[in-house]
Amino acid sequence: MPRSPSALHLAVALDGAGWHPAAWREPAARPGELFTARYWADLVTEAEQGLLDLVTIEDALSLQSTDLDGLDGRTDQVRGRLDAVLIAARIAPLTRHIGLVPTTVVTHTEPFHVSKAIATVDFVSGGRAGVRVKVSGRGDEAAHFGRRTVPRLRVDELDTPAGRAALKELFDEAADYVEVLRRLWDSWEDDAEIRDAATGRFIDREKLHYIDFEGDRFSVKGPSITPRPPQGQPIVSALAHRTEPFRLVARSADLGFVTPRDTAHATEIVTEIREAQTAAGRADETVHVFGDLVVFIDDDPAAAADRKAALDERAGAPYTSDARVFTGTPAQLADLLQDLQQAGLTGFRLRPGTLPHDLTGITRGLVPELQRRGAFRTEYRADTLRGLLGLTRPVNRYADV
Repeated sequence: MPRSPSALHLAVALDGAGWHPAAWREPAARPGELFTARYWADLVTEAEQGLLDLVTIEDALSLQSTDLDGLDGRTDQVRGRLDAVLIAARIAPLTRHIGLVPTTVVTHTEPFHVSKAIATVDFVSGGRAGVRVKVSGRGDEAAHFGRRTVPRLRVDELDTPAGRAALKELFDEAADYVEVLRRLWDSWEDDAEIRDAATGRFIDREKLHYIDFEGDRFSVKGPSITPRPPQGQPIVSALAHRTEPFRLVARSADLGFVTPRDTAHATEIVTEIREAQTAAGRADETVHVFGDLVVFIDDDPAAAADRKAALDERAGAPYTSDARVFTGTPAQLADLLQDLQQAGLTGFRLRPGTLPHDLTGITRGLVPELQRRGAFRTEYRADTLRGLLGLTRPVNRYADV
């Protein structure tokens, strides 16, 4: 169901110098600082000053590339990243309210390791952690680990029987991965730590639980070595473009990021996710669906379009994306978001075309415009990411009720 304008949520997706491949060459860019804590702290601090719900931090297990299944050999674009989870842990103490959602590739990593890493970020941030789970079908990423091979499939082959089977395998594995994460986060009851120096009892062993997960892809005994996170369950999110990831969002996530072309398409996506949510037995749970847009923002719409055109010329090709690309003013972007919101989207994740220009266009242009319309908060009213998203702290599945 469409929500009132006051319920609109905003996130930003941070990646390198911005989402345009030529962004690093802008005068205000800081390419020499991309691998420093200060750079990321400055970006997230700016996002927090704009009262945004959360930031996501991009990551992958291979260098950035224009080739979907290998390196492209280009040297004129940003290549290389810091680890997103470690960035989140580093900047968490420097912020107070905003949610921190690093990306983790779940296809080649172990859920036990990621569960304690995200739990740690939740402790360090005081309850503001999440994770964006990401699958990988890239052969070059599989080659880093040597544990499996993946079929090479072009985008136009995804709807073939082989393509659908490969996608089902990847996203079923991701669903199992999330289930293991959630069980491990619950494997310590909230009051498992006694910390009674007088009696010498630090922990109540009866309140630590084996999760005993046995699936086709994982066998995990548990319990975790990290106590239950402050939120109980940090936020799980995923980017979804089609049916298989829509189902992952519906059955496993708290938040899905989607890429609608227009309002009608947004309605179709939301309907498909809600139907899958009902089929998964989660109809009564809140699952947020945020629309993704790449944004180039200026006070003059022509200036925004001209800036993107200049970036395109530097890059040698027009910029395209899996998400809709917007150029215009803060007021025009506010109009677009409120129109798309009527399709049932509960918020938006904006990808700044360049940093810091388009990030400040969001925080200092779009946010005040939405506030004038009564469509966005004027202060933070919750201390945790679950609280910002209107989600309750879940009961531990292993605790005696």
